[in-house]
Amino acid sequence: MSNFEKLKVREVIVVEGRDDTNAVLRAVDGLTIETHGFGIKKETWDLLEKAYKEKGLIILTDPDYSGEEIRRKLTARFPESRQAFLTRSEAEKKGDIGIENAEPADIAEAIRKAHYTASAETAEFTEDDLFEAGLTGRKDSAQRRQLVGASLGIGYGNARGFLKKLNSFGVSREDFEKSVRALEEAQ
Repeated sequence: MSNFEKLKVREVIVVEGRDDTNAVLRAVDGLTIETHGFGIKKETWDLLEKAYKEKGLIILTDPDYSGEEIRRKLTARFPESRQAFLTRSEAEKKGDIGIENAEPADIAEAIRKAHYTASAETAEFTEDDLFEAGLTGRKDSAQRRQLVGASLGIGYGNARGFLKKLNSFGVSREDFEKSVRALEEAQ
């Protein structure tokens, strides 16, 4: 880890809590705002609004149900925020899942790969694309989606959710195919 260099980030990174902030600041040179869970206070919403308008936001919540619900609330209010994702395995330590458990290099990589949500969802990818890539219809499809999602920096999702992420985050056909090829070569 001595060769690790912190990533400089202009946008404000939105996390769930203090421990997440500590982990993020080991990985990046930047600012964070903590939501403190679902019950985001008015003062926090105001601070988020100011940061969104002045610097932009990167949303980095835990890869669990609660984190995804918080991400949905934030994205609904701040639709042009960038989205950063860690895999469950990157954020897991002794059965606990959270950003605070991730290695600085993994956090920096997730932030580096952060995607903007497209203002209008494209129809670049279809269910047929997922099937042909082995991301649906196979016993190992869920694992394959997890690996491709990590490679693309869009996180995991069930088949419908993964397809929505591919189209919403503006993933290019070239990047998708490259990621699927890398998966095939690794297996």
